[in-house]
Amino acid sequence: MSKVNSRYDFVFFFDVQDGNPNGDPDAGNLPRIDAETGMGLVTDVCLKRKVRNYVQITKKETAGYEIFIKEKGILNQLIDEAHEQEEVKTKEKGEKTEAAREWMSRKYFDIRTFGAVMSTGKNAGQVRGPIQMTFARSVEPIVALEHCITRMAVATEAEAEKQSGDNRTMGRKFTVPYGLYRSHGFVSSHLAGQTGFSQEDLGLFWEALQNMFEHDRSAARGLMSTRGVVVFEHATALGNKPAHELFSRVTCDRATEGPARSFSDYRVLLDGQPLPETFMVVKVTG
Repeated sequence: MSKVNSRYDFVFFFDVQDGNPNGDPDAGNLPRIDAETGMGLVTDVCLKRKVRNYVQITKKETAGYEIFIKEKGILNQLIDEAHEQEEVKTKEKGEKTEAAREWMSRKYFDIRTFGAVMSTGKNAGQVRGPIQMTFARSVEPIVALEHCITRMAVATEAEAEKQSGDNRTMGRKFTVPYGLYRSHGFVSSHLAGQTGFSQEDLGLFWEALQNMFEHDRSAARGLMSTRGVVVFEHATALGNKPAHELFSRVTCDRATEGPARSFSDYRVLLDGQPLPETFMVVKVTG
């Protein structure tokens, strides 16, 4: 496994059409919205979940690519497993935590990528991951539409009797007609060295950003697609320029007037020119 010797910063664009990209359980599962600006929001946790799911699908149970935070997982059982390994059990008491942390990082892709807190049971320490992402924010205010939906069935006999056999269940569904979202991310060479995150892991992460929506379809999310990934690769581990300066090189303009309803209503630009491809790497030198 080759080491990550450079710092990376990246801009990630994706869109949603007639779907709910990230419902807010505190607001009846409405699409998340910045109350002051009307901009749509998608949390970093939501985006990382899709990366985890992609890796789980493509790598299955390949050694070194298991997923720690997964559906129906019981985390303390996985942490306990680390403490049962011979390389951990044979350590002195004060060294067990570090040995367990290293074992967990080697086994689980998402731990060495995003980090994890593993002190909820037998202590396996904490890992600060080399990849961090911001909330995604829509480039323009979004509109959340509410739809009434009907199911031609009921759940219980009591409901059927109450409706005299009509058997209908009414419900609500929330969608965004269209929204183009932008997120930012960072890859630390220093932290990659601490967790064992490799160039091969990084390549899998880029692959996930490009393809994860293709394997995350559901009736609730409508049509979601990756529209652009611009990666700034620094020449050194510490980096050559501040991230905000690099991010300002990537802009998004309107190509049409009126409400946006497709990606063609926008132009994503790098240094004022249209992106030549969906995924691209820009070298950053002094």
